[in-house]
Amino acid sequence: MYGTCEPGEGGSGKTYMGREIAEVMGHFGVGWLERPEREREERTDLLVGAMKLKATDSVADIGAGSGYFTMRIAPIVAEGVVYATDIQKEMLDIVTERALEEGAHNVMPVLGEIDDCGLEANSVDVVLFVDAYHEFSHPWEMMTSIVRALKPGGRVYLVEYRLEDPLVPIKERHKMSEEQARREMEAVGLRFVENVNVLPQQHIMVFERK
Repeated sequence: MYGTCEPGEGGSGKTYMGREIAEVMGHFGVGWLERPEREREERTDLLVGAMKLKATDSVADIGAGSGYFTMRIAPIVAEGVVYATDIQKEMLDIVTERALEEGAHNVMPVLGEIDDCGLEANSVDVVLFVDAYHEFSHPWEMMTSIVRALKPGGRVYLVEYRLEDPLVPIKERHKMSEEQARREMEAVGLRFVENVNVLPQQHIMVFERK
C-alpha cells in the first residue's frame, strides 16, 4: 500500500498505491489560498453550487486551511453545521477568528490528526476536500476515519487539479487523475458517482458511502 521513492518536485518521497504523496503546504501559504483572483481563476463559485447543499446539511471541510470554503458554505447550510477540520492549529485559529468576525455561528473548528479527521461516527452528510487530499501523509487511515464519519449515503466531493491536463500550471505532485482518485476512494469502500466537469482546472469527483 505504502512505499518510498526518490522525491520528485513538490513530492514527499512516500508513495500510496503508486502515487507519490505531495509535500504539505503550511499555514504560511494562507496568502495563496486567499488570493483575490482565486474565484476568477478556479471558479470557486461553481464548485460550491455543484455541491447541491441543503440548509440542514452537516458539512466537513477537510483540510479547511484558512476557511476559504468554510465561510462560503456556512450561510448555505444555515440550519446545519460546517466542521472546519485541519491538522494545523494555526489554520484553525484563522478560521475561528473569521467565524467570529462574520457571525458564522454554525462553523465548528476541529483539530484532526495526520491519520484521523477527528469527527464522530455518522455525523456528516457531505465531505469536501479542495486541493488537500493529495498531501495526506496517511491517506488510507484518514479516509477510513472519514468514511466512518459519513452518514449512510453521505457524499464526498474530491476536488483536485487535473493531472490529465498538462496545461494546468501546477506541480505534477499536486495534481490527481480521475483514475487514481477512483482507485484510492474505492479502496476504502466509497462508490464513484460522477465527475462534475464545470471547473477550468480541477476535477469535482463525487463519491458516496454505500
